[in-house]
Amino acid sequence: MAAQMNICVLGGTGFVGTAIINRLSEAGHWVTVPTRHPHLHQELQVLPTVRLIRADVHDPRDLDRLVEGMDAVINLVGILNEHGRNTFQRAHVELAAKLVGALRASRVRRLLQMSSLGADPRGPSRYLRSKGEAEALVRAADAQVDFTIFRPSVIFGPGDSLTNRFAGLLHQSHGWLPLARAQARFAPVYVGDVAAAFVYALRTRGTIGQTYELGGPQIMTLEELVRTTAAVAGLPCHVFGLPDSLARLQGLIMGVLPGKPFTLDNFRSLTRDSICTEDGFDRLGLPRHRLLELLPIYLAPPRAAVGSLAAQS
Repeated sequence: MAAQMNICVLGGTGFVGTAIINRLSEAGHWVTVPTRHPHLHQELQVLPTVRLIRADVHDPRDLDRLVEGMDAVINLVGILNEHGRNTFQRAHVELAAKLVGALRASRVRRLLQMSSLGADPRGPSRYLRSKGEAEALVRAADAQVDFTIFRPSVIFGPGDSLTNRFAGLLHQSHGWLPLARAQARFAPVYVGDVAAAFVYALRTRGTIGQTYELGGPQIMTLEELVRTTAAVAGLPCHVFGLPDSLARLQGLIMGVLPGKPFTLDNFRSLTRDSICTEDGFDRLGLPRHRLLELLPIYLAPPRAAVGSLAAQS
């Protein structure tokens, strides 16, 4: 791979995208980030090699224009819940098909595709099925597209919607939290480690045609993840697991609330553990960070966070 590349990042304004783009910019790559609202992302506009342009990635004409002349494209577009016409089918499957078509038309070969642990066209939830269908579309284009697929577990880090959301819920509920699938297992992975895997793959031809499962070094149940978050944030925690019958009802009720904090499809995704069957970081030769190495730095009360930083210096 060339030392300096022109890279288009779809979904680059999100949590993971911001981490990846910062690393790409530090490495000297020129990065194009499509968004419908460039003015909302000042944190990216200040990076010297990053260009935000107004575009709709679901519009094939915009997509063709974005891909043209690129050395690589990274597709991070993903949703956890459906809202109106923004469905799993549209966000994951249809976009993957359009992107493969745009890559073929422009003869741009390199694609890094974000998927998810448990992605499977026959999976238990629409989310996991759509992620699996998108993977299948990318793999079917291997004669013309040099792809690498990443399948992370739940991702944590400053600004995440995982530990920060749990902390917010615990704060609002004074520590009381009815939890669906409390014993579901995860391998929480640090966003910086995920970003490092993407950047490494761009410069390493041996990653072409490969799929990497990305998980942290520690397997935790959902209940353990919530309790750890509470302990670090200094919040009370009274978690009680729900039987599946009540958890389904919780998903139905909360799925119609503003913001959809939990849905029936989320419940179905939780019936499949989000843990690795192989160590993608080991295959890449990259390190991983444990949750408790980093969680106190951004989630602990201010005085505790200062103590944690001092202990690590």
